[in-house]
Amino acid sequence: MQKAGLLLRPCARTWKSVRMASSAVARRNPLENKVALVTASTDGIGFAIARRLAQDGAHVVVSSRKQQNVDRAVATLHGEGLSVTGTVCHVGKGEDRERLVATLWDDQERLESLKATMQIKRIGKPEDCAGIVSFLCSEDASYITGETVVVAGGMPSRL
Repeated sequence: MQKAGLLLRPCARTWKSVRMASSAVARRNPLENKVALVTASTDGIGFAIARRLAQDGAHVVVSSRKQQNVDRAVATLHGEGLSVTGTVCHVGKGEDRERLVATLWDDQERLESLKATMQIKRIGKPEDCAGIVSFLCSEDASYITGETVVVAGGMPSRL
């Protein structure tokens, strides 16, 4: 049995190095020297994306229609030691977006029915979208062109 352990030890070291190379431990700041402007980024998915891009080394500019939202987001991200600035910016009609979102989740029965059709059986969180955005902004995705990435928890979708 000891011989098997000695024979497998080099394989274990190789596997560990492969795992480390593909993890954030070995790849610090993949977005270093990049600036990311993220609209509607003081709450929800936008905020999660802004946070992730900053964690991955980008200088992030957050924006919102209201100065107090920008100030709050900037203070939060600065508090985490991230490189971020902010500006007020109105993108589209907020009332329409808010009404649409409030109509997708007010009905609890509809929400449970939706979750039942999903492979993951849960509603996504903003952070579920942030990782793929950061990846697509990084050099790791430099050879990807014209692709559609669906972040939908296994929910059938047609684009």
